[in-house]
Amino acid sequence: MKIRTIGRHGREGLRNLNRNGWMTFASVSAVTVTLLLLGVFLILAYNVQLFSQQLESQVEMNVYVKESATRADVLELERQLKSLPELASVTYVSKETGLDQLRDKLAENANLLEGLDQENPLPDKFILKAKDPQTIAAVAQKVQTLPLVDKVNYGKETVEKMFKGINIVRNAGGVFVVGLCFTALFLISNTIKVTIFARRREIEIMKLVGATNWFIRWPFLIEGLLIGVFGALVPTALISFGYQYVLSNYPGFMYFTFAPASLVYSVAAILVSIGALIGMIGSVMSISRFLRI
Repeated sequence: MKIRTIGRHGREGLRNLNRNGWMTFASVSAVTVTLLLLGVFLILAYNVQLFSQQLESQVEMNVYVKESATRADVLELERQLKSLPELASVTYVSKETGLDQLRDKLAENANLLEGLDQENPLPDKFILKAKDPQTIAAVAQKVQTLPLVDKVNYGKETVEKMFKGINIVRNAGGVFVVGLCFTALFLISNTIKVTIFARRREIEIMKLVGATNWFIRWPFLIEGLLIGVFGALVPTALISFGYQYVLSNYPGFMYFTFAPASLVYSVAAILVSIGALIGMIGSVMSISRFLRI
């Protein structure tokens, strides 16, 4: 395609926006609201994903060793646990270390544990972390079968509910994003359709004098692209300022930390790309029926 032709298509696309001023404004406004919702949701979804990863990284399993086990037995069990490919880390905690940790937790009430050094009731244990936290139930069953293991505790009910909630949030997020994209696509498609319907006679004449389908299609593609891009600019600015404000005032939530400010650049690129893409797709969908002459 010649540079002169590209310039002509660009100018024609801009004229289309100007000719349909109010319709263009309504469409850009609607796309702005849609992409703003999408951008905010993407920020939330990424941080929820980050929170879930941070939460999953804290899931661990306590494996208690049988009271009758000797030091050699403990070393053998440690070797068996470290040989399991599903485990990311294996940490041994002796009964003496466990008692010291309990004293630290009790702090001022540590005197309640006096006299337990001679008859320590705590068992030796291993603290395990799985490479994939969502497989911890299967790993726990496997570990329980080892002969020197007394019992395994990983908070089964709490962990299962947590993973179920995380998966629901992730799946719902994907459905919501797709729904917003289709909404924006519908809005842009209808705007372009009104523009094309108003110029259907002109399109028929261009076809009759030999204009190719793509020669007719390009101005509308550019119009849809511009609607999508313009509709993404305001959400990008609002999300950028808003997220910077949140980070400067609330760097974290309870035990979790928010994603860094660089996330805004990724979301901005996604919004502009989605706006441009669905704008062009909407144009293609709208003009196809008018090119069948």
